[in-house]
Amino acid sequence: MQPDQLTASNLSPLTPAYDSILALVPYQTGKPIEELTREYGVSDVVKLASNENPMGCSPRVTLAITEQLGQLSRYPDGNGYYLKQALADFNDVKVEQITLGNGSDDLLDILARSFVGADDAIVYSQYAFVVYSMLAKMQGAMDVEVPAHRFGHDLKAMSQAVQDNPNTKIVFIANPNNPTGTQLEQKELRQFVASVPSSVLVVLDEAYIEYSPESNNRALLDEFDNVIIVRTFSKAYGLAGLRVGYALSSVAVAELLNRIRQPFNVSRVGLAAAAAALADQDFIEKTRQMNDEQMRWLEKQFDTLGLGFVKSHANFIMVEVQVEMEDITAASIHQALLEQGVIVRPLGAYGLPNWLRITVGVAEDNLRLIDTLRSILSED
Repeated sequence: MQPDQLTASNLSPLTPAYDSILALVPYQTGKPIEELTREYGVSDVVKLASNENPMGCSPRVTLAITEQLGQLSRYPDGNGYYLKQALADFNDVKVEQITLGNGSDDLLDILARSFVGADDAIVYSQYAFVVYSMLAKMQGAMDVEVPAHRFGHDLKAMSQAVQDNPNTKIVFIANPNNPTGTQLEQKELRQFVASVPSSVLVVLDEAYIEYSPESNNRALLDEFDNVIIVRTFSKAYGLAGLRVGYALSSVAVAELLNRIRQPFNVSRVGLAAAAAALADQDFIEKTRQMNDEQMRWLEKQFDTLGLGFVKSHANFIMVEVQVEMEDITAASIHQALLEQGVIVRPLGAYGLPNWLRITVGVAEDNLRLIDTLRSILSED
């Protein structure tokens, strides 16, 4: 049975807590390499769909994981003492201001469960991370989507939306934004936070902060108790397979979040790997340099191919595929790429049917992408 076919009568007497859950569609992840191989028999696959680090992770991480292999029968440190201490030093905050999560998605879920009820509202931008809307439905709350401005957040309109919905509990802001790659200036964000009631939590989702250090809004924590910053080790740090994230907040908020989170929500291997990854900032600098160089190269190639794109401040770029023939769509280009072993992300679920999100890979992967894309467009 498909999710959109579910009704309370189908499930009775096992009905969900909120009717809005019936409208949920499971989150669609980027197609795994193994799945593409099964479907099309393609063995040489380039995955540019999930914004993973194509350089992998720091060699220090591999060593840290190896050192934990003899301890896998033991539970991890439920408080994550050493990782929290490293994060506190790195971000210049108190250990008591940190909450660890099984990836940043876990922390977003904990935030919603901690602060949002059925009579409340969550405000977010059009073309922002689809999970924000899902969290509202899971809580039976109102999801307020504010129209985007040039594919990015319209903070003035979002401030007005908070005023129009006095039951707003959380505003989610992704900066840089996924999937559009747009970025907000620090001055803009501070003005926005100052404009909303202190009872409204402003959650800054900084999953891609390492690719855009100028987007770091850590200073807002010192000025506003209602600001929460959520980050992940899944992107630039290359630990997507281990699922480690963290939140920075006021001590009071962190104390509440740590009551809600599962006691062992980060594994022993994840704790050790994240601490080792954080310690190797040279690797992060190399990652950023590679990403910047390859981003510029891809932009030139898209210009040559006559494809529009949105200027990105992350490790992915959103590309518009518009062809005059009606049967040539972003979906058909996506399918053709899959059949030739190149995985990118279609954005129909975001209301962007003419767009593809493409992760910036290493030079070899990007060349394969462009050559394949050029071939497809030429044939069409």
